[in-house]
Amino acid sequence: MRSSAKEIDPGDYILAVLSPRDRLEAALKVASQAFKKSKLTIDDIEKAVKTVRRKLYGKKRLEELATGA
Repeated sequence: MRSSAKEIDPGDYILAVLSPRDRLEAALKVASQAFKKSKLTIDDIEKAVKTVRRKLYGKKRLEELATGA
């Protein structure tokens, strides 16, 4: 008898169960590992990460305050 189970890519499953914030954190960790051997300093990468987080979380926080949620 044939199995009707579909093979699932573990990477897709992991991303599906993570919250958007956790996905962002995972992406930032991957990026920091990818740039480890570049000429960028850790400070440059950390500043970029902080900027992205401020832009993303700052907008969400402002929207929450505006809607009263």
